[in-house]
Amino acid sequence: MTNLTRPMDPRSTLRALADEVPARVAAVSDLATLGTLEAELLGRQSEIGKLRKELGRLDPDERRELGAFINEIAAGIRDRIDGRRADLAAAEEAMRLRADRVDVTLPGRVPRRGTHHLVTSTLADIVDIFTSIGYTVATGPEIENDFYNFTALNIPKTHPARLESDTLYVDFEPFGEDRHDDDVEILLRTHTSPMQARYMEAHDPPVYIVVPGRVFRRDDLDPTHSPVFHQVEGLAVDDGITFGDLKGTLDYMAKQFFGPKQTVRFLPDYFPFTEPSAQMHVSCFACDFSGCRVCSHTGWIELAGCGMVHPAVFEAVGYDPEALTGFAFGVGADRFAMVRHGISDLRHFFESDLRVLRQFK
Repeated sequence: MTNLTRPMDPRSTLRALADEVPARVAAVSDLATLGTLEAELLGRQSEIGKLRKELGRLDPDERRELGAFINEIAAGIRDRIDGRRADLAAAEEAMRLRADRVDVTLPGRVPRRGTHHLVTSTLADIVDIFTSIGYTVATGPEIENDFYNFTALNIPKTHPARLESDTLYVDFEPFGEDRHDDDVEILLRTHTSPMQARYMEAHDPPVYIVVPGRVFRRDDLDPTHSPVFHQVEGLAVDDGITFGDLKGTLDYMAKQFFGPKQTVRFLPDYFPFTEPSAQMHVSCFACDFSGCRVCSHTGWIELAGCGMVHPAVFEAVGYDPEALTGFAFGVGADRFAMVRHGISDLRHFFESDLRVLRQFK
């Protein structure tokens, strides 16, 4: 006899276990729980596992008979578990497919598209007005030297615009070859006017150009001023150009850009590189001439400086001032955008607030 401690009739125990399995397996609702039940029914610590450990202590005939019975019961349980596992896996896959399904009959989602910044659009619109009447677009460096920024434009060494309180100087040697290299200073251009001299040096007359670009000055940031802003420079040089041509050109530009309702006026002014010189003003969009902080309580907003090209500028670039005349102007693109769209604070353009920028698509 053996010392095996087990139920008097292990077959009865296994039959009872087999009878319980269908209901227990059917009650499982997920694969993780089924794995736990599988270990409980067929693992080493299960009733089947314990009986298998004791088989070695039985007589050969009894071991063979009981072992076959255990394997039969275990195989039935395994089949039941595998069937349930297949059902649960199929159900989970179906659930994932339902969650991931796409209705191909729905219209596609259109991603949000970027647009040009309002100032960029304004620059393009101003340039388009002039290219439509025969002007050529020219561009130049933002890092400039003082000859083109000042000297070639008849701005003397003593002019306050050359002071560091007005101009941002750059602390490095000039790059490239430059015929004006005596005591040259490098700076961030204060206007797009240097392209007058640069273009006329490289091209014979007649000249009809516009120069869009970014410029820099030591200005405080307020509703109508910024240390970084945008200009469009214009230059026309030919035989017999008059101040009347200048006024007519800028009036045409203003009417094309703002529409016929905005009033334009020209006031005498002084610029070293033009003579005579003037300012172009447009009626204030915010107050309709009653006066407000946007127009400094004048009813007008300054948009452009202009005038006839000074003979000294022609001489600096090798043009004959006796044979040629011309006019030049510089318009502020940021202020043009303010007037057209009724924006009272220039700072909105540079604060990257999407609530503002998305209004102008």
